[in-house]
Amino acid sequence: MKKLKYAFFPGCTLESAAKEVKMSTMKVAEALGIELIEIPGWTCCGASHVQDIDQNLSTSINARNIALGEQLDLPILTVCNTCTLMLRTAKDQLDTKEDVKTNVNRGLSESNLEYKGTSDVTHFLWAMIKDYGLENLKKKVVRPLTGLKVANFYGCHIVRPPKIMGFENPLNPQSMEMVVDALGAESVDFDKRLSCCGFHAVFPAEKEVFKMVENDCVSAKDAKADVMVTPCPLCQMQMDMYQPDIQKTASTDITMPVIHLPQLIGLALGFSPKELGINHHIVNAIPTLREKLSV
Repeated sequence: MKKLKYAFFPGCTLESAAKEVKMSTMKVAEALGIELIEIPGWTCCGASHVQDIDQNLSTSINARNIALGEQLDLPILTVCNTCTLMLRTAKDQLDTKEDVKTNVNRGLSESNLEYKGTSDVTHFLWAMIKDYGLENLKKKVVRPLTGLKVANFYGCHIVRPPKIMGFENPLNPQSMEMVVDALGAESVDFDKRLSCCGFHAVFPAEKEVFKMVENDCVSAKDAKADVMVTPCPLCQMQMDMYQPDIQKTASTDITMPVIHLPQLIGLALGFSPKELGINHHIVNAIPTLREKLSV
């Protein structure tokens, strides 16, 4: 198998509130023989807010990030749904609208940069399936996750809008289930798998968002899931960190450990929960993982 190499766009969250995602991603990549070269000088993608204020600025910021990745002559990989959406949205604008590309490159030229459109933008989840391959992943499993029931929480931005994201059927995606199956775990069917976590609305609409998170967790519990797994650090943060506050007013126990996709893969590759940063989460998943997997 040809060695995979990517220009890695970690995004802000992996550098601050969710460092465990970067930790687990780098360990998993190394174990799989994937080389991640962090894009030098990358900046925040705008987190789906900046375009509401200045669309040109949003496109320019992400054109710069892509141009920096292009200098490495590699496809760009992220592990955040929102970063993927922002980068791919900018790329779509730049590749389909010549006037936008010309205007943005005029600004980038002041930093001796140019967007050329030569680097694809992909997500860690997609790369596991399309580039690395599930059969190859299965061969690397040293600790099959047999007996672990997983609720796959996709989040909004990895499947919508389909024109921009376009990896799979947005109404019934199966990529997470395919990876979970390759790792030996069992995916449970729960009605909130494509729900929103509310991350981008929590400050103006905290009450409503807390109810959304409660419903997401209860849905996973009702499906008898042991853990919820998400390919997005923003979804994980939202549903993990607010559970204690939501529990104070919830009418039922909503406790549901929420872990990152690279952490789940890392467990199957033989890493300990501590090596993957699972001990950093608010809702402790380790007792469940110890019981189910003897980790």
